[in-house]
Amino acid sequence: MKPKHKLHSDPKTKESLTLRLKKIEGQIRGIQGMIERDEYCDDVLNQLSSAKSALDGVSKTLLKSHIETCVVERFKENDPAILNEFMTTVDRILK
Repeated sequence: MKPKHKLHSDPKTKESLTLRLKKIEGQIRGIQGMIERDEYCDDVLNQLSSAKSALDGVSKTLLKSHIETCVVERFKENDPAILNEFMTTVDRILK
């Protein structure tokens, strides 16, 4: 079983990520409302694209923080599993 690791982002980054995710949550609710109101497909698709871009931004911020903290820390500890774990994560993000 894979050991559990914790988020090591600084409080400012954590607060920023949380705020951005709350905004995205509102955006998703808005998209759901658009679908329920039978709004024009192109408008819904544009909003979906915007939400996806916002999520990608959250991923990039968290990935940067992960590299700077968790990955570096585990390299320093000579943790052999970190490279495989990191590459798997990057592959998943890039799909």
